Amino acid sequence: MLRDFLRQDVGLSRSMVTRLKYDGGQILVNQKEVGVRTRLQKGDRVQLIFPKEERSPALVPAEMDLDIVYEDEFLIILNKQAGTSVVPSVTNQSKTIANGLIHYYDQQGLDYTVHIVTRLDRDTSGLMLIAKQQFMHSFFRNISIERRYQAVVQGKLRPKKGTIDAPIGRKPGSIISRIVTDEGKPSITHYEVIGAVGQNSIVEIELETGRTHQIRVHFAHLGCPLLGDSLYGGPVDRIERQALHCVELSFTHPMTKEKLTFQSEWPADLKRLE
Repeated sequence: MLRDFLRQDVGLSRSMVTRLKYDGGQILVNQKEVGVRTRLQKGDRVQLIFPKEERSPALVPAEMDLDIVYEDEFLIILNKQAGTSVVPSVTNQSKTIANGLIHYYDQQGLDYTVHIVTRLDRDTSGLMLIAKQQFMHSFFRNISIERRYQAVVQGKLRPKKGTIDAPIGRKPGSIISRIVTDEGKPSITHYEVIGAVGQNSIVEIELETGRTHQIRVHFAHLGCPLLGDSLYGGPVDRIERQALHCVELSFTHPMTKEKLTFQSEWPADLKRLE
């Protein structure tokens, strides 16, 4: 059936199929609109027309210098600077990556809204993946994204290679801070020490899960907080933001099926730590 083709072969989520059916989209087979129970035959041509996406009125365009590493009609890879929030908040309504993307789309005559696939904390730098359309964003629920980070943590980390398997939850009484707690969600971080900065360790990190502040919380839990991470006890005498950078993103493109890998060098403030 067409429904099974859209879910299993195309890779659309259940919610995206629902949008096509009920929210102004169309499903055509051989140029005729049909229902999802239609039986497909070899050689049929399936066309999907997605409904127009609505932007939040609060998401205003703002001109911003976006460091775009890669772009096609479906995706954008950004190299984010530290100190830039990804989405608006109560205290920052316009100076975010999301506002910059809206301005960028407007300059190209595109009526897209913002779909962040891999989000970074305000003071974390490095590579981010953005989907241009909602249907493209939905594909990444079933696509593995390999993210490699590098960080500078306090002290000599032992052992030099290992896995941190410790659940993370919200700190009682705080809307920002997280802690390792038995009541938290499963959280797994793999790491390896790859160098040293004085008495501190340079670590390479791969995430198996993606909890809020996961890297920062896990290394603070080991007694080796990130340099500059004042929220979790890191020293701030050498750098004023957490010394954390996403150095690599790798994934299979949902449309072309091509394996894509992007890399980013350390920014200037992290290089000064070396």
